[in-house]
Amino acid sequence: MNELTIRLLATPQAAPVLRHAVREHLGPGSGDAELCVTELLANVVRHLGEGTPVTLRISGRATRTRVELTDPAPAARPVRREAAGDDESGRGLALLDALALRWGVTQGHGTKTVWCELDPGHSRHGRVAVITGG
Repeated sequence: MNELTIRLLATPQAAPVLRHAVREHLGPGSGDAELCVTELLANVVRHLGEGTPVTLRISGRATRTRVELTDPAPAARPVRREAAGDDESGRGLALLDALALRWGVTQGHGTKTVWCELDPGHSRHGRVAVITGG
């Protein structure tokens, strides 16, 4: 299995670096994976703070792509909420839910991994516009 693993500190500046790495690894049609990685990273920055060490793993390619972001805060569980039209945040997990075939959270010893599985052959960008108000 072809896997990409990147360890870094979660910062807003890391998002374009990760998107580029995902694009290079997955090739054309990686937009959904890039968006999921950006949202997962943003959640870590927002809820755990800049500089939190994270590990990104991308595995699979042909029929299913799995995106995982692991952080050192097993007790900080993500919660999907419904954002109002004028809210500036709160749409990340709804976006993940719209793009992914499925997603979830796995707790390890001293870690938490938020993961999602994507169908690389089917982009759902049309649904995203409705959810984000874009």
